[in-house]
Amino acid sequence: MSTITNRPSDTAGTEAEGIVYPDKPEGPIAAAILAAGVGGLTLGIVTTLVEASTGFKDALNWNNDVGPLSGKTIVSVVVWLVAWAALHLVYRSKQYETRRALIIALVLIGLGVVGTFPTFFQAFGG
Repeated sequence: MSTITNRPSDTAGTEAEGIVYPDKPEGPIAAAILAAGVGGLTLGIVTTLVEASTGFKDALNWNNDVGPLSGKTIVSVVVWLVAWAALHLVYRSKQYETRRALIIALVLIGLGVVGTFPTFFQAFGG
């Protein structure tokens, strides 16, 4: 037979049955969420730039078997990692509303997805 255990409320530094639940900042979580949005937006921007510029397309062709997709993904991943590290340093000990970070990240990812649709990026083709 199982028993139901009451969980402590979200009050900062609560103590239940001798266990202290310290309040932790949500900044690092928000940094990771925001960095994902930045990475998604970067992929959309780079995809559109590759279609708009043959020079940019040639510059990102790092592997002939894959074509410019290799450069697009590597650049996007590097930007994502740099953004994550920078945002983590900024928000590591700060409170930041994760709901706001999620909304911002979803908007950035949405813009990035739009940038990867052929209907959008072919409008910039030359």
